[in-house]
Amino acid sequence: MLVLVTYDVSTQDEGGKKRLRKVAKECVNYGQRVQNSVFECILDASQVLILKDKLLSIIDTEQDSLRFYYLGNNYTNKVEHFGVKEGYEAEGVLMV
Repeated sequence: MLVLVTYDVSTQDEGGKKRLRKVAKECVNYGQRVQNSVFECILDASQVLILKDKLLSIIDTEQDSLRFYYLGNNYTNKVEHFGVKEGYEAEGVLMV
């Protein structure tokens, strides 16, 4: 299923900047960055739970926010892209 992961990490102090880097690095392991704090991830149910657990262990829930949008398996009709960055085929080859 396609899961959209978004986050907003407070960078008021060095701890926040470190959390932001850790969250981004973890998300890169599971999906494709489509905007600064937005990742599209093709995941199964167990991968969602693992990613959620990892990210919740990184963020500070008093200062940061984390959102998961579950677009399901029939996501191609639910996603439209406009603008400078080209869209990509989420289940296609990302590297050649």
